[in-house]
Amino acid sequence: MIKIYDSMTRSLRDFDPIQENRVNMYVCGPTVYNYIHIGNARSVVAFDTIRRYFEYRGYVVNYISNFTDVDDKIIKGARDAGMDTKAFSDKFIAAFLEDVRQLGVKPATKNPRVIDYMTEIIDFIQVLIDKGFAYESQGDVYFRVAKSDNYAKLANKTLADLEAGASGRVDGESDLKEHPFDFALWKSAKPEEVSWDSPWGLGRPGWHIECSVMATEILGDTIDIHGGGADLEFPHHTNEIAQSEAKTGQTFANYWMHNAMLNINDEKMSKSLGNFVTAHEMLEKIEGQVLRFFLATQHYRRPLNYTEKAIHDAQTNLKYLKNTYAQPFTKQVDEAKWQDLLADFEKAMDDDFNTANGITVVFDMAKWMNSGNYNEQIKADFAKVLSVFGIVFEEEVLDTDIEKLIEERQVARANRDFATADRIRDELAAQGIKLLDTKDGVRWTRD
Repeated sequence: MIKIYDSMTRSLRDFDPIQENRVNMYVCGPTVYNYIHIGNARSVVAFDTIRRYFEYRGYVVNYISNFTDVDDKIIKGARDAGMDTKAFSDKFIAAFLEDVRQLGVKPATKNPRVIDYMTEIIDFIQVLIDKGFAYESQGDVYFRVAKSDNYAKLANKTLADLEAGASGRVDGESDLKEHPFDFALWKSAKPEEVSWDSPWGLGRPGWHIECSVMATEILGDTIDIHGGGADLEFPHHTNEIAQSEAKTGQTFANYWMHNAMLNINDEKMSKSLGNFVTAHEMLEKIEGQVLRFFLATQHYRRPLNYTEKAIHDAQTNLKYLKNTYAQPFTKQVDEAKWQDLLADFEKAMDDDFNTANGITVVFDMAKWMNSGNYNEQIKADFAKVLSVFGIVFEEEVLDTDIEKLIEERQVARANRDFATADRIRDELAAQGIKLLDTKDGVRWTRD
């Protein structure tokens, strides 16, 4: 049985879906004002890997990941670029989809956009007002955190804890609020700013309300899994829970999952340190599958450290797996051992999607396969295991001339003409083809 570390209970829990063999999963997507940075890419890949493992285990996954296309940064970016906000967002949505395609990320079941849910957002806010959980103040609408049941429970804090930690700090909106921690559900429009009409005047939604509306509209009042980066735990996911459960009276998500952050050379990535890098930039110099392999093979809850050595190691290891996959079949296979290896892989991955332990088993598989245990069924099983990590190898066919040279070398070896055999080996090596003679025949790999 799959076990998930639930951020809400801070415990490892058996996964018990709402519907048998189905997973309804919502993962917070990007705010589309720029290319995603490599830390964002880590989150996208982590949850894609989790989704893929659910599918490997036979679940049907309804995977929803949104685009936030209404935001202060989008408005500013569009104004600076001389574009309207939708065209500006469209540009970076297209860039995101291309970047994650190169990273081998499966398309989401649906990528909802905020601008398509404005009526539903307004209706949601009105219900909160009607139930006393929200109030209007000079064209803005705020959520009453004091009325929320156990506000900030996801962050393992109480409202009193938050108030104590704030040390009297207030934001620029505090004079409009009943309580300093009340958060905006609707923001009144500023001059020349994109806006929508509402019962409270022209304006646009606050950030937190958007995901609550899209998640519940598409997946229902209670979903199986809600995920995102650890930086979203508070306040974004905290506020999603408060407003969603206030409206529906139901548990918003049965499991909360958060991935750890990515560092660059042991330092937190930030523009101030000059180590901020986008996935778009990295993909210009690193093959997508190599970058994906690096991102996918560390446990999602552990910090990941980007270094040039780590990328080089990922490239080397991926090449080893590719050569293993491409080898010719052998005559005899220990089927029982293979089943044990598959069981080891599933045991590792069932434990909160522990990809670090899972990939260790994958290399155990490869070592065993390279020792002379490989047939058509094992190849198919191995491909299925690799696909969990987003690794898909296309079948490589040798040129006719290269196949002919390999055959000529085999004839030369049979005739003990080792000078000719060595000459052909060197000729093939110059073309990037490395030969290995085994008891089951010659194997080749491409450098």
